[in-house]
Amino acid sequence: MAEYVVLVDEKDNEIGTEEKIKAHKDGKLHRAFSIFIFNPKGEFLLQRRALSKYHCGGLWTNTCCSHPRKGEALENAVHRRLMEEMGFDCELKEKFSFLYKAEFSNGLTENELDHIFVGIFEGEPVINKEEVAEFKWMNMDELKKDISENPERYTPWFKIAVKHIKL
Repeated sequence: MAEYVVLVDEKDNEIGTEEKIKAHKDGKLHRAFSIFIFNPKGEFLLQRRALSKYHCGGLWTNTCCSHPRKGEALENAVHRRLMEEMGFDCELKEKFSFLYKAEFSNGLTENELDHIFVGIFEGEPVINKEEVAEFKWMNMDELKKDISENPERYTPWFKIAVKHIKL
């Protein structure tokens, strides 16, 4: 069954839907979200994307990211997807959104209006191996240093958003 993304304009007004892979082949602007989870000690939960992902497989990124489904409220989508990928749910607060565009060597383009959500969770995730290769908790100072020294290890949207993340 084909998955669809919600196409939007630069002000996040819905203008239609498109099959997910076609939207990424054509570079159409669509709605997305990225979730950043911290533990009570202030460490950040990263995931390494499964190698089988259609782009950025094997790269480190934020705790969870995806697209809301057609007709699905963004607030519902973030909780659904966090549970599907990481096996837990928690309170999430939207902090900001931003536009970005990144082209990949496989011919796909991410052109997203990315909504950033932040939450706190104490425990260990139960990852979905089809989506997530592994996870780790990391101090933000160490993370930012590693991104600076090894940018190729991280997804493009993550490198933008992490500069603005605060609990």
